[in-house]
Amino acid sequence: MYSIEMAYARMRELQDLANRSRAHQPADSRRTAAKIRIPRAKKR
Repeated sequence: MYSIEMAYARMRELQDLANRSRAHQPADSRRTAAKIRIPRAKKR
């Protein structure tokens, strides 16, 4: 049986993994990625 505790533990595991992978990226690459994004069309 899959319990809430197991699901929560798995969620924490994935969160830690995501944070670790994000920490390895240099900050400037994240900034340039934000610049590359296509600006939204202005609302009339």
